[in-house]
Amino acid sequence: MAIRGSRVTHDLVAKHAVVASERCTTLRGKRVTPHVLRHTAAVMLLQAGNDRSVIALWLGHESIETTQMYLDADLSMKERALNRTAPLRSPPGRFRPDDALLSFLNGL
Repeated sequence: MAIRGSRVTHDLVAKHAVVASERCTTLRGKRVTPHVLRHTAAVMLLQAGNDRSVIALWLGHESIETTQMYLDADLSMKERALNRTAPLRSPPGRFRPDDALLSFLNGL
């Protein structure tokens, strides 16, 4: 087993990322590292409903605080949270600017 963060691990991930990008064009130009894969796995576990303490154990962390850096909410999680909240006396839903505001912003 490779030591976390070792050069061998980085080289192995880089080699397979190149091969994967031939079929998955969205990988081209992206930085794929062991740390990125680890972060992605942690976020996917969180989105699947796993408890943060379980994710911390899975990652081998001694404390949940260490795991927290992996679990920063992604944009879809933030949008779902915002959709569950609304200012008082306002209709729920997404803000839709009127044409005058859009014209002003486009003119900047």
